[in-house]
Amino acid sequence: MALGIFSNDIAIDLGTANTLIWVKGKGIVLNEPSVVAFDRVSKRIVAIGHEARSMVGKTHRDIQTIRPLEDGVIADFEITEGMLRAFIRKISPQWQPARRMVICVPSGITEVEKRAVRDSAEHAGAKEVYLISEPMAAAIGINLNVAEPVGNLIVDIGGGTTEIALISLSGIVGHESIRVAGNEMTDAIVQYFKQNYNILIGDRTAEMIKCQVGSAVPFAEEVDIEVKGRDLVAGIPRMIRVSSVDIRQALNPTITEMVSAIRTLLERMPPELSADIFDRGIMLTGGGALLKGLDERIRLETNLPVHVAEDPLSAVVRGTGKVLENIDEYSAVLIKNRRY
Repeated sequence: MALGIFSNDIAIDLGTANTLIWVKGKGIVLNEPSVVAFDRVSKRIVAIGHEARSMVGKTHRDIQTIRPLEDGVIADFEITEGMLRAFIRKISPQWQPARRMVICVPSGITEVEKRAVRDSAEHAGAKEVYLISEPMAAAIGINLNVAEPVGNLIVDIGGGTTEIALISLSGIVGHESIRVAGNEMTDAIVQYFKQNYNILIGDRTAEMIKCQVGSAVPFAEEVDIEVKGRDLVAGIPRMIRVSSVDIRQALNPTITEMVSAIRTLLERMPPELSADIFDRGIMLTGGGALLKGLDERIRLETNLPVHVAEDPLSAVVRGTGKVLENIDEYSAVLIKNRRY
């Protein structure tokens, strides 16, 4: 993909489900699944992104497809580094290392996990690496003034983690980070069909079901959907029709856990900031915010206004990009570097 002269400064939302890249002066130039297909023997990367995702569940024994990030953190250091290099090559007509890189990370990760992200970026060619927490990046991405002495409550629901943070004066006053998010919703649907219908479905099918008929509250008119999978008893392909009521029942435990985490943080809030949240409400970002009725479910459980951000999927990378473009202005929100 030829983009002309390639800026040496990039911002990355390195997510469990998707990786988004922002180039200084150009905006978002890449949005692809964080999936890698590689040769099992040589560890050579065969495909990344959309191409690798199309191979999931369809490869032969010599090729393996994985998500190198789990729960928002690096699970496979070598493959993550290779994926980063490949994505950067994809957006650059001529390979050259990034001079400055800003990467968002979950607010609850450990110092060792932060170091793994920083080291992967440096090995992929970055000269300067800055880290920013995902909820802070999301808040900046939806145009909240995080420097004000006013409380903002952000709930960023990604693929691997749900980040809940109370932000004021360019800092995180309190946060909850739970490793329950979009992937757990998808897995809950897979398990529901296995336990209740003796049918095994793939993750891509479960994801499609979640997006089409998944909901957190009842629909005004419930709908049915055809689901195809493998009968675990007979061992042959089978199709059944299920209602959106079934899918909501499958998703309910995961949604309940998310709401519980939000309530836990609300209980720990300083009273002055609680007053701000009562007026301003809760902002939902991340792909999980698109689940039908999730804002209404949280509203019912907390009695607070709940707003879904415009284009919640790209909120984090937009905020990370703004920090990259104005690094001095946002220096207070960056996670302080610690050398080891």
